[in-house]
Amino acid sequence: MKSIKNILMAVILLLSSSAINAQIKNLKTETVAIQGNCGMCKKAIEKAGNLKNTASVDWNADTKTASISYDAKKTNKEEILKRIALVGYDSDSFLAPDDVYNNLPGCCQYERVNKAQVVEKSKEETESIVKLVQEDKPLTTVLNTYFELKDALVQTDSKLASEKADALLASIEKVDMSTLEMDVHMIWMKVLKPLKENAKAISDSKNVENQRKQFSTLSDEMYKIMKVLKLEDTVYFQHCPMANNGEGANWLSKEEKIKNPYYGEKMLSCGKTVETIK
Repeated sequence: MKSIKNILMAVILLLSSSAINAQIKNLKTETVAIQGNCGMCKKAIEKAGNLKNTASVDWNADTKTASISYDAKKTNKEEILKRIALVGYDSDSFLAPDDVYNNLPGCCQYERVNKAQVVEKSKEETESIVKLVQEDKPLTTVLNTYFELKDALVQTDSKLASEKADALLASIEKVDMSTLEMDVHMIWMKVLKPLKENAKAISDSKNVENQRKQFSTLSDEMYKIMKVLKLEDTVYFQHCPMANNGEGANWLSKEEKIKNPYYGEKMLSCGKTVETIK
């Protein structure tokens, strides 16, 4: 009776997994080793890895492996394993932070037998990633094109602002999330959609006031990613209390001197620096 029950459960899980995978486009499936012990681990691992219509994780406590299915055009194995590591579970590619692992329930604290090997592998991968970032610096390009967009709005040049917003959108699209450090990666995933939406809205518009309204939201999202970046140069987070009909608006600048992108020459020096990011 017990064996029949186990078989039925396996069939149900298989059908459920097949239904989920059918909803994922550009499907790619891989099997990876992920540490863990019990049903609680399974729930946490799968919750961290799953993304609706994008990624599905099925972890097996007996084999300590997971079947990862994902849309290869929207994500990759590394992104999924990073999310799983952040909730406490080691894989062959990424280690969970020690404090997160230490806070796992006692039954979930697996023996970290592969830690030395993972550290060694991570060091090699980190060196490769650092080299790639040094050559490409995708977020540096994003930041620089943002500043060019800001300068276009300071000049009240809607055509130039549209061009710079289009360049910003292109630079955002080129960012390879697998090259980002984990803390940056997690914030980037949250701001990516609104950044793209606002950049496109500015690019599509020819009205400078509409562009400025979108730029306000864009700047708030840019600030979130700026807070976790390790910057070589100082950046100033500035605020105009009169923008947006008195509601106020923010922007980022490489210069401490105020050059207001919401009013241009009308009130070029209106505003103040509210935070210095180093």
